[in-house]
Amino acid sequence: MFKKIALALAATLALVGCGPSKEAKANLAASDAFMAENAKKPGVVTLPSGLQYQVVRSGPETGGHPTLKDEVKVHYEGKLLDGTVFDSSYERGAPATFPLEGLVPAWREAIPLMRPGDEWTLFVPPSLGYGAQDKGPIPGNSVMVFRIELIDFLSAGGAPAQG
Repeated sequence: MFKKIALALAATLALVGCGPSKEAKANLAASDAFMAENAKKPGVVTLPSGLQYQVVRSGPETGGHPTLKDEVKVHYEGKLLDGTVFDSSYERGAPATFPLEGLVPAWREAIPLMRPGDEWTLFVPPSLGYGAQDKGPIPGNSVMVFRIELIDFLSAGGAPAQG
C-alpha cells in the first residue's frame, strides 16, 4: 500500500514540475500589464480575443482578404518586448510563404483582416502565441510583437490575389 501511495505522490510531483516556470509566471504578469497599457495608445485596436494591432500602412482597398485555407506570402519580424528579434524574413532577405491555418492563433485571426499591401504591427498576448511553455528563444508567457507585411496570398482555388 505504501508503495502505491509513494508512486502516486511521485507521479503527482512530476506533473507539478511540468507546469509553468517561475519565469513564465512573472512573464504573465508583465505581459498582462503591457497589454493593458498598450491598449490605451492611439491607433491600437484591441480585438475581443485580446489580440492588438496597429495599422502601419494600408494597401489598396480593392484587394481581397485571405482565408484560413489560403497560403500567405509575408515579410515579417518577430520581437520580444525587450527588442530581441527571434525571427525575421527581412534578415533572411526573402518573404516567407505559409499555409495560414498552420500558424499561431494571433496570425490566423489578424491576417484574414488584412489585404495585400497592408503592413500591421501585432501585439500578441501569450494566449494567442505559445502560451506558458518556452518555444525556442521565446520564454513562456511572453508577449510577441510582429511587424507583418501581407504581400500576397494564394487562394485555396490556386489563384494569386494580386495579378
